[in-house]
Amino acid sequence: MIPAYLQPASITTARLFYGLGTVGLGIQHFIYSAFRPVILPAWPQWMQTPVFAYLTGAAMIAAGVLILLDRNTKTISLLLGGFLLFCFLFIQLPFTLFIQPNSPAHLGLWTDPLKELALSGGAFVMAGIAGGTTGLATLAKLIPLGKYFFATTLLLFGIDHFLYTEFVASLVPAWVPDHTFWANLAGVALIGTGTAIFLKIKRRKIVLLASAMLFLWLILLHIPRAIADPNGAKGNEITSVFEALAFSGIALGIAVMKKQVMNNSMITITSSKAVVIN
Repeated sequence: MIPAYLQPASITTARLFYGLGTVGLGIQHFIYSAFRPVILPAWPQWMQTPVFAYLTGAAMIAAGVLILLDRNTKTISLLLGGFLLFCFLFIQLPFTLFIQPNSPAHLGLWTDPLKELALSGGAFVMAGIAGGTTGLATLAKLIPLGKYFFATTLLLFGIDHFLYTEFVASLVPAWVPDHTFWANLAGVALIGTGTAIFLKIKRRKIVLLASAMLFLWLILLHIPRAIADPNGAKGNEITSVFEALAFSGIALGIAVMKKQVMNNSMITITSSKAVVIN
């Protein structure tokens, strides 16, 4: 449990991590003149143009900057969460299930869709820890689900560590001994965190530890890999840096989210307009 006097700083840190991650992903749309696979796969074909990529990148940069600056954060986060959830439900899911040529039974194929689900959940978490009100009543109802979107990704990524142990172990820095042990331990930690969120088992303490773990992975794993190979697979290692930073912020946001927001979105109707109150 985070002490009360540290909660404002923790909320700010969560917002900064998520906002920076969003800005970074948006910038990559301009660098490569194409969608990041975590946002949009190679389908539908008519959207695979630089113009659509630039528009999406600009929107993500704007949203990330506003979240960073804490300007109308609740509404901006809800819009971002809704956009990412739409892409997950109506583009990533159909592509993975029916369009791409491989069997969707392979969990590894779900990496990008699950990351987008987590980022969507993270946006709803940011909305949940933000002050102020919003008129987006329908999207606000999704705030309590944000943590479960994130937990789903953690849980399935943890299973990935055991299905693809050899590959995951290859990502562990060379100077760390016994790569397989650390790959398996990380898998247990991810599964445990996802389970704790769903079952409400010491949820705040565990997601706080998960936030620290994800931040350590950012420093020890993702940043060195990005420095070593900044342009491979169109900057995929740099993408992983921004994702890990955002995920650490999401976990921290869940740890500091108020209990009443965690369980319901506290929607109040005022003058025929719905607002959400922290």
